[in-house]
Amino acid sequence: MILAALNRLYDRLAEHGEVPSFGYSVENISFVLIIDRQGRPIEFSDLRRQDGNKARPAAMRVPTNPEISRTSGVYANPLWDKTSYAIGCSAKPSARMASEHQAFTARQKELFGATDDESLIALLAFLDRWHPDHAADLPGYSDDVLDSNVVFRIDGSRAYIHDAPSAQKTWQDSLESEHETLAQCLVTGEQAPLASGHPRIRGVDGAQTSGGALISFNSNAYLSYGLSKEATAGLSKPTVFGYATALNHLLRRDADNRHRLRIGDTTTVFWADARDAKAAEAAEGFFAAANEPPSDEQENQRIHDVLVQIAKGRPLADLSADIDPDTRMYVLGLAPNAARLSIRFWCTERLDTLMQRYADHWHDLALDPPAWAGIAPAVWRLVNATAPSRDGKTKSDDVSPLLAGETMRSILNGQRYPRALLTQTVMRFRNDGDIGSPSATGRMRIALCKAVLQREARLANPHSPTSEIAMSLDRDSIHPGYLLGRLFAELENAQRTALGRVNASIKDRYFGSASATPASVFPILVRNAQHHLSNIRKGDKPGLAGLIEGEIGHIVDGLGGTFPKHLRIEDQGRFAIGYYHQREARFAKKAEEPASAVV
Repeated sequence: MILAALNRLYDRLAEHGEVPSFGYSVENISFVLIIDRQGRPIEFSDLRRQDGNKARPAAMRVPTNPEISRTSGVYANPLWDKTSYAIGCSAKPSARMASEHQAFTARQKELFGATDDESLIALLAFLDRWHPDHAADLPGYSDDVLDSNVVFRIDGSRAYIHDAPSAQKTWQDSLESEHETLAQCLVTGEQAPLASGHPRIRGVDGAQTSGGALISFNSNAYLSYGLSKEATAGLSKPTVFGYATALNHLLRRDADNRHRLRIGDTTTVFWADARDAKAAEAAEGFFAAANEPPSDEQENQRIHDVLVQIAKGRPLADLSADIDPDTRMYVLGLAPNAARLSIRFWCTERLDTLMQRYADHWHDLALDPPAWAGIAPAVWRLVNATAPSRDGKTKSDDVSPLLAGETMRSILNGQRYPRALLTQTVMRFRNDGDIGSPSATGRMRIALCKAVLQREARLANPHSPTSEIAMSLDRDSIHPGYLLGRLFAELENAQRTALGRVNASIKDRYFGSASATPASVFPILVRNAQHHLSNIRKGDKPGLAGLIEGEIGHIVDGLGGTFPKHLRIEDQGRFAIGYYHQREARFAKKAEEPASAVV
């Protein structure tokens, strides 16, 4: 199904000229070597564009054999290649370099030896007379030329030699003349030449720079019915070229490519299948914004408003006129696996169904007051909150690789979030104490706890409104974990009101043990709170002691006067939510009431 969907995408892209035709690929080309009509080299011309402090090569369509993936062997490309092949020069000269240049020369003569095209004849003459030692003497030469990809052009002409009509025809004839085995393609069902190799897929973060294989066979254990290697897959040449070209197009690292996302160790691509290209682009833009919130406030608010309306039951087609309700979205998550690629997840669904699941995701995360402005942060930011926090900052390298992919899969499928998401978040509360406000990471952690518990409760009892976990302070909740979190926040309030800021508050010292083993900590904390309340009564706000004492008494009554010995991991999540709600309610009350009313 994945290959068939990618193949249809290739047809759509090829119709608009966005991807190369069969026998060509888009490669990074840095320099062009200009020669005259007698084959004499003239100069190197730099094709790179400046992007900040970096010079980036030009993306150029060049002829390639789609069935050849050059790894350790020697194989020359037609009319272009890296400098060790094209001109016999490299920053690290070796004995292999000479054989590579010989292979390049032999390949061009084999393909174009019988041509009458002037530009191709000039190139063959150049290869006959060229000596690698002359490269450094040419104008435009620098160390940047070495090991970059080079194409050729005749002096005075604006076209590259590989774009000459006779060169293209000769190349296509050579591809069609290869010995072919006809068979039924497993994707299209048509009788077609069977592919003997699969192009490498490039652009997956963490994979080999030369690319990874999506389909490969390296052992006889994977073969069957007497078929050898790629014949086991049963895919035609056009299908293999189509799926690989479309996937490499989605994975390209251009700054304007919004089809590519990085989530943990998973590189995610998505595309739409709509009634026309305009509807597909609109759907892809909307989906991209839902996954990576735009920095533009108006656009962010627009996506937020749409998700709010979807959560209330309004169909997506009524909210955005440019989106076709029949649009189908495809989402593919890829991760590196040595020389191959692993598929982390694969989702195909209608856009309105996916947006309903994103609205559910947003609702599960929602807190009051909001933990962030606009729509929910991107998944990679949410998952980063499970990493160690240093001064409120986290690093994606510290995130569990599998956790990010599993979280994305749960959002796409509308299933439970991975339980490891809750476990990792609770562990971080204990380890670095970054809980709730004012840190953005702390607020995201609370939202993650609430989302995991909220979704589990909702899926377990889909028609019960009592399964909802409140977004703000729930004074009617009798859940021990939630009440203990609220109590801990009030005990901390008593300490801060009595002593002001201290080097190590009860949150710094006891949050972990209070949330895991309440019976071992809370009796001590409640006794100490009596001293804090006594100090408050002796100060200039004696009435505040009464309010705090009343709140503590109300919460303890809800607990029945006893403290549990242990709390399960989900109850520890409720503990953190209760702590956050109680604190935020206190801050909200102070903001609403005039200063004189707070005694």
